Amino acid sequence: MYRTVRSDGVAEKELKNSVFIGHAIPIRNEEDAKAFVNSVKERYSDANHNVSAYLIKNGSTLVAKYDDDGEPAGSSGKPVFKVLELKELTNVAVVVTRYFGGIKLGFGGLSRAYREAAVAAIEGAGIIEVHETVTLELKVSYSDMQPVKKLVEECGAVLDENYSDIVELSVEVRKGTEDDLISRIADLTRNRATVSFTDN
Repeated sequence: MYRTVRSDGVAEKELKNSVFIGHAIPIRNEEDAKAFVNSVKERYSDANHNVSAYLIKNGSTLVAKYDDDGEPAGSSGKPVFKVLELKELTNVAVVVTRYFGGIKLGFGGLSRAYREAAVAAIEGAGIIEVHETVTLELKVSYSDMQPVKKLVEECGAVLDENYSDIVELSVEVRKGTEDDLISRIADLTRNRATVSFTDN
């Protein structure tokens, strides 16, 4: 299970005439993150800074990066990144755009403004919990199909169905519940069904 954001979030903050626009989106990999950062930079190419941070976890691989984009080192990218860590979010990218308003904010003021814009964008996107899943391939007889589908839908979802001399079902269940499901299918079908794992 991991925590991420539900959808795209946007928020705008103003501090001493400087405008900070935060964007947060869910991502799957670093390519997604880089494409998002570049698209925001293009959209706000007239801005003074487009500060970014992202945190991605795929299996045991962790990618964590932030960029101050010309602001004083540690004043902007790191505070945005810290928001992701504190909220325990992964597979999220955040970009905060700044239009300088003519009044210097100082290191503390900058950090606070970037952090608040990031928090507001994330809250706008909405935080959700995502459970890791396992995909199974089931081969069942026509007579067992309906009871097996009913059982699967109690704890997961049927992704695909193929009909030939037997019924092949591709099903998805929450990781950690697959052994229980396999056992219940065996009981239900008196071991007539065959179950195999597929690579997600």
